Amino acid sequence: MTRTMWDSSVGKKTVMAVSGLIMLGYLVVHMLGNLKIFFGSGEFNHYAHWLRTLGEPFLHYEWALWIVRVVLVAAVVAHAVSAYQLSRRDIRARPTRYVHKKARASYATRTMRWGGIILGLFIVWHVLDLTTGTVHPGGFQHGHPYQNVIDTFSTWYGNVIYLVAMLALGLHVRHGFWSAAQTLGVGSRTRDRAFKTIANVLALVLTVGFIAVPVGVMTKVVS
Repeated sequence: MTRTMWDSSVGKKTVMAVSGLIMLGYLVVHMLGNLKIFFGSGEFNHYAHWLRTLGEPFLHYEWALWIVRVVLVAAVVAHAVSAYQLSRRDIRARPTRYVHKKARASYATRTMRWGGIILGLFIVWHVLDLTTGTVHPGGFQHGHPYQNVIDTFSTWYGNVIYLVAMLALGLHVRHGFWSAAQTLGVGSRTRDRAFKTIANVLALVLTVGFIAVPVGVMTKVVS
């Protein structure tokens, strides 16, 4: 039954919706954690350390963090695979162009595919920059995330990559949240406006919240 569900378009859309909501929940928490940087290095570094001790003594050091990472990786992979397979299925279903053009979709809808690719590439860069330190500028310091963040956003390319990715994220969330509601059957004509409003608010809050960090570094509010 699971295989049959996965093979269907409805099943893939459901996987996309659920995995997307999991990632959305993480993004809200991650954004709130990022904003702690405005309270100083002590507060931000303490928060980063707390993430690694979460669940102790029941869980060992960093176990909770690795559980979150595994769930997120699974959600990202499931989301990306579902999106790719649905896209290929849609192309096969209509191999020739429409005689009449379809109604013009919103900008967010038309850029979902490229937005997803941009976000996927950003995740790889973000991990290599601030988690492993592989591509981090200025010398990565383990246990000093505050300074690492300042180093990244003290470079022009770090700011450009982050700002472009966060704008793509806003568009992705704006369209994705509303689509998830429709896929999971909680949307309706009467609720449509409410869900679109929630999607717009979520997209705006996340975009502004994440962008606030590099802007804070660029303006020396965070230094």
